[in-house]
Formats: sequence, C-alpha cells, structure tokens
Amino acid sequence: MEEFKLVRRYQYSSEAQIFSGKLESEGIEVYLRDSFTVDSSPFWSNAVGGVKLFVKTEDFEKANEILSSISEYSVDENNKLIKCPDCGVGQVRMITSLKDAKTLFAFIFSLLFVLIPFYSKYRYKCDNCKVEF
Repeated sequence: MEEFKLVRRYQYSSEAQIFSGKLESEGIEVYLRDSFTVDSSPFWSNAVGGVKLFVKTEDFEKANEILSSISEYSVDENNKLIKCPDCGVGQVRMITSLKDAKTLFAFIFSLLFVLIPFYSKYRYKCDNCKVEF
C-alpha cells in the first residue's frame, strides 16, 4: 500500500488544482482531499482545514522543492514581480478590497442570499511597507 504525505493546504480547490497540475506535469502523482467539500460550500474551508494536497512519500522532497520555487508574490503579464510604487520592493500580493460602496453592497447581498460574492475589487498590498495600491 502506497503512503501519501501532506505537502500543502489551500483555501480554495482552484488553487489546489493549479498546484497539483504543476506537480503532475513534473511526473509526481498527487491526491487532493476535501476538494468536493470546499467546492460545495467555500465557507467550510476553514472548518475542514482547507483543501489538502498529498504526494507519495518518496516524492515529498521533490514536490516541496517544486512548490517552493513558485513565487508567492504577484507577477505581471511578463512573469516579473510587481513592485511597490512606494518602496520599490517586489513583495506584493493581490488582496480583495471592500472599500467602495458597490463592493460592499455586493458582499452584503451575497451573504444574505448565501451566494459566493459575484463582485469584488482587487488591489495590491506590499508586504514590506503595507501600502495598498
């Protein structure tokens, strides 16, 4: 019987699918757990611990190395790190913002009708100086 080892957890199954696809393209067999649970209700993601990405025990080091080589920061269409306009550091992440009335209304509407938010505004936030742009 083959043994699998947990390599990463993701909040959404779409994230897990992307990274599992990367590992499969490198010849590593993967197994996703709790993806259907999270797909049926994304609000349960924190309750079940997210979508878990498992690999065979003998492939764990290689998978960890591949996943660690992928940048956790946002990149532009040329695959270059987006730099903060304030401090110039390339440690920028995309975040969801609820600062305008349209986004707030859509969020409240989706909560009332138990829907996934259909409109949200995305911004970038620098991990270095905490500036949003």
